[in-house]
Amino acid sequence: MRAGILRSPSPLPGFGLSFGIMMAALSVVVLLPIMALVGRGVMIGPAELWEMVGTRRIRAALALSFRAALVASLFNLVFGLVLAWVLVRYRFWGRRLIDAAIDLPFALPTAVAGIALTALYAPNGALGQMLTPLGIKVAYTEFGIWLALIFIGLPFVVRTVQPVIEEIDREVEEASATLGASRAYTLRRVILPMLAPALLTGFALALARSVGEYGSVIFIAGNLPFKTEIAPLLIVIRLEEYNYDAATAIGLAMLLISFAMLLVINIIQIWSRRRIGDV
Repeated sequence: MRAGILRSPSPLPGFGLSFGIMMAALSVVVLLPIMALVGRGVMIGPAELWEMVGTRRIRAALALSFRAALVASLFNLVFGLVLAWVLVRYRFWGRRLIDAAIDLPFALPTAVAGIALTALYAPNGALGQMLTPLGIKVAYTEFGIWLALIFIGLPFVVRTVQPVIEEIDREVEEASATLGASRAYTLRRVILPMLAPALLTGFALALARSVGEYGSVIFIAGNLPFKTEIAPLLIVIRLEEYNYDAATAIGLAMLLISFAMLLVINIIQIWSRRRIGDV
């Protein structure tokens, strides 16, 4: 009876062994590194950590990293939904090729993606040469960072939303139409509420990946302090300077901000699921 209170009953045995393996893997991969980072921060002291994080260069790098990640994730939220909807609901030539290409950022090394984007959008690149006369500069600007983060974050939204769209019965849309609802109303009041939890999950995954992205960004960003220098790069710079305290301060700041953002997203996701359940 007591075991039933602590865990849900299951017809399959092996809870103790599987739980032990899960906690061991979780500790080695997640908990111990975070505890080591927090422990190093405690040794440094809150006052000194706050002083280091408050420097202009670190604040600029943190602001750029989270701002660019948020902008790219919001773009992927909208465009990823449209792309997933088209791939599920329509049949056209080349659909399977596009569907397979979505997973390319998962398989492609991020450094290769960064080099490819830089080669395309640099002022002397294939696309950069056409954009420069128009006054549009992509490489070595914040816009280039957005582009790199959109590239690596898009699959997270598409692959999260796609299975949910496949499960939505077309009869739901037809019933809404027969009751006199417009297409916009059906999308806003019928389809989007059912997709909201999956959309938030995909957004959270894309945001988490974008915040810590390094390889695909450093080539196209140009890494100019106060302009295009991201926080992960600044951590690497501080480590190369053997300034481990400053690297720890930046890492803790990113950890706290990321945790706060993901907490807010999870709260919204829980509220969305409860709202759908009430409906």
